[in-house]
Amino acid sequence: MQNKILGCLYGQALGDAFAMPAQVHPDDTERSFGWLDSWQDAPDDHIVHAGLPAGRITDDSEQAFSIAAAVIEAGGVTLDAVVRGLVSWYDRVGGDDSPYVGPSTRRGINALKAGGDPRKTGTWGDTNGAPMRIAPIGLLNPGDILAAVADTVIVCMPTHYTQPAVSGASAVAAAVAAAMVEGISLDMVIEAGWQGAQLGRAKGRPWFGCLVDFKIDQALDIAASGEDDRTRLRRIFDEVGATLNVPETVGAAFGLLAMGNGDPKRTAILAANLSGDADTIGAIACAMAGTYAGFDAIPAEDVAVLEKDEVFRAYNVRGIAAGLEALNHRSAN
Repeated sequence: MQNKILGCLYGQALGDAFAMPAQVHPDDTERSFGWLDSWQDAPDDHIVHAGLPAGRITDDSEQAFSIAAAVIEAGGVTLDAVVRGLVSWYDRVGGDDSPYVGPSTRRGINALKAGGDPRKTGTWGDTNGAPMRIAPIGLLNPGDILAAVADTVIVCMPTHYTQPAVSGASAVAAAVAAAMVEGISLDMVIEAGWQGAQLGRAKGRPWFGCLVDFKIDQALDIAASGEDDRTRLRRIFDEVGATLNVPETVGAAFGLLAMGNGDPKRTAILAANLSGDADTIGAIACAMAGTYAGFDAIPAEDVAVLEKDEVFRAYNVRGIAAGLEALNHRSAN
């Protein structure tokens, strides 16, 4: 269990930090780096991450870790714990002045801080903050897709309580929950994610947009096309999408998971060269891959890069992993 949990948390950080320097468009990423397959600082002209050093995690991992820590302290997934985790992170990074805070997260947290009802503050949240931070919740529900979706609904509520956001987050949580089962196949992990997307779209405020499970299928078809990596990545970028839109983000993440055959480092490289919202897509895809393959599948030299990052160290990720394992054992008993 600890190998799976650490694999998820370190996988999340790996995909996030490795893809962080990628530019918004793949042509610009190629001009900056060629094929991006090594740790790099963010370019000086990066639209969001300019000035960030190689190996730096972003809000994708920070929010996931902060919520996980709050859930551990509360002894389980509660709405109050989720609110504490989000507000604590927001204050920690100076959210009002931070360029990294997503629009739905900023709107929801500001409403919470103004005294809003957390069951209502997220009803306009339709961007990809929910799936990017949900992976640790899947870890608490090994093999139980229904429980993973139920907990996901609670986590989405304060900032991202629309049908696409809940559906996308449910897909990720369900895949992670399935990947916690020893010996499960990657196809079964992906199928669990697809089912989670269907279950999740019955929750949240009705909202316009395409289906998450449709985008997952679209990306998986491209991943299975047999074309070379560059061609498949460009097709995912052009046809599935790689923006803050939830179905695009989650669909692309599942496509990269399949392309990478569940290997966390290969999946991180693919995310970096996909471009778009690469750090978020990478965080999601590599959290799933890390759970599936386990911590031992992440190269030791990449673990060392992450553990040198002061922001990563501040979250005591190994302590969070131990806390999540203890919660699992408590639930089992």
